[in-house]
Amino acid sequence: MQIGWTSWCTMAIGIGFMMIGVGCQSSKKIDVGLQLYSLRADFAKDVPTTLDEVQTWGVHDTEVAGIPNMNAEELNTELQKRQMHASGIHFGWEDFNTNMDKVIKDAKALHCHYVTLAWIPHKGRFDFAQAETAAAKFNEWGKTLADAGLHFTYHAHGYEFRPFDNGTAFDVLVAKTDPKYANFELDIFWAFDGGADPAALLAKYPDRFPQVHLKDMKKGVPIPNPKFNGSEPVEDDVVLGAGQIDIRGVLAEAKKIGVKHYYIEDESKEAPQQIPQSIAYIRSIGF
Repeated sequence: MQIGWTSWCTMAIGIGFMMIGVGCQSSKKIDVGLQLYSLRADFAKDVPTTLDEVQTWGVHDTEVAGIPNMNAEELNTELQKRQMHASGIHFGWEDFNTNMDKVIKDAKALHCHYVTLAWIPHKGRFDFAQAETAAAKFNEWGKTLADAGLHFTYHAHGYEFRPFDNGTAFDVLVAKTDPKYANFELDIFWAFDGGADPAALLAKYPDRFPQVHLKDMKKGVPIPNPKFNGSEPVEDDVVLGAGQIDIRGVLAEAKKIGVKHYYIEDESKEAPQQIPQSIAYIRSIGF
């Protein structure tokens, strides 16, 4: 029997939420979290109501990127009211470089374990020399955070995977960082955008990815991104399982290597509708 995509999503959501309700019967089931940046437009209007909606999706684990209309302590209170927590938080390069005290203060106020950088400022092609400079900073910042009981990770955005004759700049970032102080958050959309195979990347560096961002890319988007600029229209974010990325393969490898946190990130305007469908898809394939 053939069914349309809308009907399939409706059916999958039902299946997914039934599985959520029966608990962790499958040994393969993962704790599906959410990068709260996905709902940035709604948070800008009403934080408590938006968190109420997230709670209805069965999400407990969250990651923060920007704290809307409240400080870290207030956000932590709102999360705890809903049996939710923030295991990770993102900050910009300048925050790490010039305001580490506030980075640590906010991360601790939210009881986060992971503190993540999502972009390396650069001009032109991101090359080996820039990667080595960034890696030195990662080690420095990571040591400071480790001394405070926190963990530094870097979230790559695609430009790091441009191929050179002897590898990629991402390979340099891995090779030049000390895993005691600096590791990585794999955004499977951006790795794929840069021409990498996300599952193969997890297998290549099995001890370096404590976190992943789960998002899928619309079919037909050219890969790799010929500009290697870490930029795609937000409309290219689609429901997990509806796009180009092998979500099942990624989750299987991530589970195999022991990824600790799985955050759905959906930057599209349809995120509030798509996120519960993505959760249902993950449950429908046994994770």
